[in-house]
Amino acid sequence: MARNALSLFPLFSDSLFPDRFNRIDRLFSQLTGDTPLSGAPSYDIKRTGDNRYDLVLSVPGWKEHELQIETTGGQLTISGKHEEEKGGSEESWIHRGISRASFRSSFSLPDSVTVTGAALNEGLLTISLLQEIPEEEKPQRIAITNSNSKALEHQV
Repeated sequence: MARNALSLFPLFSDSLFPDRFNRIDRLFSQLTGDTPLSGAPSYDIKRTGDNRYDLVLSVPGWKEHELQIETTGGQLTISGKHEEEKGGSEESWIHRGISRASFRSSFSLPDSVTVTGAALNEGLLTISLLQEIPEEEKPQRIAITNSNSKALEHQV
């Protein structure tokens, strides 16, 4: 299972911590010529507003009913399991290069982030995220007073 940490505070770009196991697995796979264990789909993270983000996973060939998205205890888990194909058709595969292996990817979400929806379109699964920063954690402007008791505003 691929496990990634997502922290939207302060910026998405500073917040991704790739899974060390998967990196080591890929390194050994390159050295030995084996296939890496992780079949997790690749993903992008896109900022869509001040406090809105999209997590976009590449899932070509997957159908909505074959994918499952769950959030539990600060973990966002996306899994996929292909349904079995029914035989009896005149079609037969000559080559199957598109991965049909089941997968499970997990992301750690901060407490301030909630999943607001998901959509599958043209092989891309988009999961919408909303970051709600509590008022006490937002930057605040502090007035500076000088010896003449005049308040000076400091630009942030």
